[in-house]
Amino acid sequence: MPAKSSTIVTALTTAAVVVVGVLGYQAAASAPDTLTQTRKAGHHSASKSRPERSGKKDKAPAPAAVPDASGKGRRIVYSLDAKRVWLVGGDDKALRTFKVAPSAVSPTLGAYAVGSRSVSVTGSDGIAIEHVVRFASVEGVTVGFSAAVDGSMPEPGSAKRTGGIRESRDDGKAMWDFALHGTKVVVVS
Repeated sequence: MPAKSSTIVTALTTAAVVVVGVLGYQAAASAPDTLTQTRKAGHHSASKSRPERSGKKDKAPAPAAVPDASGKGRRIVYSLDAKRVWLVGGDDKALRTFKVAPSAVSPTLGAYAVGSRSVSVTGSDGIAIEHVVRFASVEGVTVGFSAAVDGSMPEPGSAKRTGGIRESRDDGKAMWDFALHGTKVVVVS
């Protein structure tokens, strides 16, 4: 009988090791890229020599200021010339700002409100998009913010008449969380 109990223990140990390995692989595969990159970049970093610092803190460039002529209060500001969006809080300070790829059809300058939203649809250019926030219509073309699921951006100068203002997926998620139905959208030059 001792051979049977040792076989059982060996089988259970092997099964446990396999299960832990599979779970570890699944966890690593589903981890966000930022964690995976940080871990890979930081691996054995203690043994690497680090350059000496001058004692001054490295400052990140200041974010682009919210345009003056964009109103007051909680709002989304979209600058056609700067190809930039600001998500502005009730205190008139930018909570987030980011570059966008403008649509082929631009809304006129002025104030609008978020009229509809969709979690995911196919864009008029045939691309799967998510976090769609619509706020205007120009000559039958609906204009709104969205992010391509595959992370792509439209080709500059496309002749296709679309109203999709594309943003990155991270920026699209931030827009989605901020831009509830009725949220003010101000378009400036």
